[in-house]
Amino acid sequence: MTQVAAPAAARVGPNAIIRVAEVLREVGEPDSLSLILTAAGLAPYLDALPEEMVEEHEVTRLQEALRTHLGVAQARSVAHDAGLRTGDYLLANRIPKPVQRLLKLLPARLASRILIKAISRNAWTFVGSGRFAGTPGHPTELSVVDGPICRQAIAAEPICDFYAGSFERLFSTLVHPNARVTEVACQAMGAPRCVFEVRWSE
Repeated sequence: MTQVAAPAAARVGPNAIIRVAEVLREVGEPDSLSLILTAAGLAPYLDALPEEMVEEHEVTRLQEALRTHLGVAQARSVAHDAGLRTGDYLLANRIPKPVQRLLKLLPARLASRILIKAISRNAWTFVGSGRFAGTPGHPTELSVVDGPICRQAIAAEPICDFYAGSFERLFSTLVHPNARVTEVACQAMGAPRCVFEVRWSE
């Protein structure tokens, strides 16, 4: 009988784990990082955080553990802070400085279009097997379907704060300093997709 290999799990960037760990170390209780990583089945990362792409289900389990052990409100705060830090990392290491300078010089609406295209090209690094889409405008709309942050979760409020924080840092730095991101629909609440609105005052 022929054995059929299981499909490889989709992978995402390690920032979704590294930046959460940073926040927990800085603002959490002394044992919160150990408790949460262990609960998520990620105890090996206590010795060394990942440096390469990670399987997307690790990110899902980490977000579940945050909500279970910290409560939704604190978990959202930790995830948002981690998202902001991820945006900082991308700005420092992944988006070329000449491109950043150009975007800052362009009108916000044009810069937004270019940034959405750049995010779309690299969306696999944060949505894994999910799907990302972006629509320029005022507000600009970004959406994620089946992303690992809220996968299989049930919540009474939007919980994809990691994405919201990451998007907000990029848009507020490269498009308009007043840009703010709000998740207005979430699959954890039964919506067909997670929707983020980016607004700024002209």
